[in-house]
Amino acid sequence: MTIRPSVGVSASVKPANEAPANEPVVEAQKLGLAFQTGDGPVQALSDVDLTIGKGEFVSFIGPSGCGKTTLLRVIADLERPTEGTISINGMTPEQAREKRAYGYVFQAAALYPWRTIERNVALPLEIMGLSRSEQQERIRRTLELVNLTGFEKKYPWQLSGGMQQRASIARALAFDADLLLMDEPFGALDEIVRDHLNEQLLKLWARTEKTICFVTHSIPEAVYLSTRIVVMSPRPGRVTDIIESTLPKERPLDIRESPEFLAIAARVRDGLRAGHSYED
Repeated sequence: MTIRPSVGVSASVKPANEAPANEPVVEAQKLGLAFQTGDGPVQALSDVDLTIGKGEFVSFIGPSGCGKTTLLRVIADLERPTEGTISINGMTPEQAREKRAYGYVFQAAALYPWRTIERNVALPLEIMGLSRSEQQERIRRTLELVNLTGFEKKYPWQLSGGMQQRASIARALAFDADLLLMDEPFGALDEIVRDHLNEQLLKLWARTEKTICFVTHSIPEAVYLSTRIVVMSPRPGRVTDIIESTLPKERPLDIRESPEFLAIAARVRDGLRAGHSYED
């Protein structure tokens, strides 16, 4: 099936199974997942074909219950697919998890309240068995990346929600994996804080050149952050459109008022409407 952009939209589309020009990090083919329940199987994902290249920022967007988080959890080996195949840097998700090939940022910051910020960031480093000096260097570097230098000795309850999420991102970055998985990390924050963290996340991505998979319900957030936007249908979750952004890598917040940004956002909105049945 060929998907054509709406008239006047400069975004372009690649087939879901076409590999990006850069080295593939995530490759899924005919991926499906059915949960077994007391009422019978529930198909959460179906026939997902997707390739994510090294250094991309890819957002997953779709209605609630469409499988966005489930797909992220499959990548992270927190759920096991029942159909198809998926690889992470040429490995199975289980092998990638064992090799600590990714960092995961949850919807809530999930920081331990009895640990200071630096000790929260240190947790995966302690599990890895790194020396104290190596831990301190990584803590210093990652807190600097998320602009939390000076807050090392604070406890989570002493920080704002946005600062807690930045600490959570620092923890995910601490073991320096090339792949960062983010499950709607800013969804509970107010618009002003969210805008600020979106700006900081883009700067962080530019500095680290990591591959980022990002789940969101927000069309403006998806368009502002992403190199590609994966539009998903209601359950069972399918990839209905993949929109490649033509926005420049440098993106001030006011780019959201530009005709090009608004055209891409309209394309995403049209894709969501087309994939959603209001008769269900």
